[in-house]
Amino acid sequence: MKLQTSGIDHMNLDVKNLDESVQFYCDLFGFAILKDQPKAKSKIIGNDAVKLCLYEVEELQLTKEGPGFNHFGLHIHNFKDVQQACKERNVSIVNEYEWEKSASVYIQDPNGYVIELAENFGGGL
Repeated sequence: MKLQTSGIDHMNLDVKNLDESVQFYCDLFGFAILKDQPKAKSKIIGNDAVKLCLYEVEELQLTKEGPGFNHFGLHIHNFKDVQQACKERNVSIVNEYEWEKSASVYIQDPNGYVIELAENFGGGL
């Protein structure tokens, strides 16, 4: 028997500034605060399809060296609006790709985490 998956359940991310990070994700993606965990300096945000658990770590040091987290992807139903939504919020696009069955735009959150915004779920595979 194999386990069957239908998508990413959640991602836990360490962030330098919890309030700034919550604002970024809620403003750009329309996420809501689902649970406030003040003792842990943490909030769970998201919607029915995506959950992010953000933990404030003020001394967070993000580097590109060594193994570790690379990026996470979100399927965007209104992909045609990605460019405009980013422009309106001064979110820089760091890369764009046209794949065989999809397209992707890559941005960074305030902590430097790379987020792939995908036209087709799973790259259309």
